[in-house]
Amino acid sequence: MNEKILKAFIETIPAEVTIIDANDEVIGWNRHENRVFKRPLTSMGLNFRQCHPESSLSIVEQIINEMKAGTRDKVRFWIDLPVNSGSGGNGEMPNSDGSLPTHKMLIEFYALRDDAGNYIGCMEYIQDIEEIRKLEGIKRLIDG
Repeated sequence: MNEKILKAFIETIPAEVTIIDANDEVIGWNRHENRVFKRPLTSMGLNFRQCHPESSLSIVEQIINEMKAGTRDKVRFWIDLPVNSGSGGNGEMPNSDGSLPTHKMLIEFYALRDDAGNYIGCMEYIQDIEEIRKLEGIKRLIDG
């Protein structure tokens, strides 16, 4: 796969992906311009501990340590995130009580391993699954 196709593939993934290497350094991410969880360019090359919210840092450290030890390969959790209304948001109006609507965000961490099973890094995968949660019935490819 050439570099042009690989870049297009990574930017087309319908989720925010961040990669840290085996030394815990942030080495890349996708969707820079339209991320929900923005990352300043100064995060590149930093230890993930310097870029992660203090409120969840100890849990993320535990996850990474378990991945390094080979006792965990994946973790999944989800949160409700308030949606911006108006400029910069998706135009959703406040709820009748004045609160902002929320979107369900799926957050997953995956251990990255080489062919021998050695830990070489971690991928954080964040996806807005609000539209997926609203799917009902069946829609086939031939339905357009």
